[in-house]
Amino acid sequence: MNEPAFTDLIDLAAERLGGAVLLANDEFFAPKESLLRATAPEWREHEYTDRGKWMDGWETRRRRTPGHDWCLLRLGLAGVVRGIVVDTSWFRGNFPEQCELEGVAVDGVPDPEALAADAGLRWQTLVPRSALAGDTRNPFEVTSEARLTHVRFHIFPDGGVARLRVHGEARPAPSLLAPGRTLDLAAMEHGGYVVACSDMFFGHRQNLILPGRSTHMGDGWETRRRRGPGHDWSIVRLAARGTIARLELDTDHFKGNAPGRCSLEWCDAPGAGAEALQGSAGWRPLLAEAALQPHARHAWDALPGAVATHVRLNIFPDGGVARLRVLGSAAGGAGAVIS
Repeated sequence: MNEPAFTDLIDLAAERLGGAVLLANDEFFAPKESLLRATAPEWREHEYTDRGKWMDGWETRRRRTPGHDWCLLRLGLAGVVRGIVVDTSWFRGNFPEQCELEGVAVDGVPDPEALAADAGLRWQTLVPRSALAGDTRNPFEVTSEARLTHVRFHIFPDGGVARLRVHGEARPAPSLLAPGRTLDLAAMEHGGYVVACSDMFFGHRQNLILPGRSTHMGDGWETRRRRGPGHDWSIVRLAARGTIARLELDTDHFKGNAPGRCSLEWCDAPGAGAEALQGSAGWRPLLAEAALQPHARHAWDALPGAVATHVRLNIFPDGGVARLRVLGSAAGGAGAVIS
């Protein structure tokens, strides 16, 4: 099955970004927390618990009364949801017939019980009640433009779901991107996004802008070994149009496969798509070509004068980079926040 385009966006509910399943009305057979595990669902042929067959997901008991089951999730990053994937892998005779998803935006970090009980909240439907198939990745597009912080996942009437992915675009609180405030303009948690790259055979391009340092070699962006001319690159859309002051690049865990050199460029192209950015988008130097060391953190002052919406990281000729940081301040004015 071809994956829908929205699955290329980040998972706003990912555990490593702070996502959590806060409450569920029932989790008799398998715990609610499994819904957000980063790993693919697993099958264990002969494993049982004292409550029944071990299943890798969230599974409720068989319902004998009217109603349906639900769980409440806090998104790791507030944002606009573009689509969800309800993965029922390995649930064959015990998956729900239907599902529904709602979303809401609330301030702060409210108590889960209070949030669930608040009758005044205006939950909006993101995915209307829809049929599910068993042992399948069930994708659903979302058309809402609302910024959300929490979602409520309903299953009808009961059953098991292995994973829930909530794909979308991070939208931090506007105050975070106030003009003059210094921050990492490339960071995923601030709304940065890696729009394109030349290759990501071994490691996904979005790993470049994840929070924190990498945990292992597979937690960075890594290209295949280049056997011809040229070099590899990634293009990052910044969270806001901003003035760039400093650059940091980490080759942590890349010891025999770090790039030999790198350079960075910038452009000011609000609203430009991936194809335009890969063409002549007016790229200008941000960091002259510099040598890189394996398994090391590097930092440089940026060449002055960059007020950018995008940066391009060039690596020579190929290899792996764990993290990229683009430190600066939002410029303010028209087109300040990148959409």
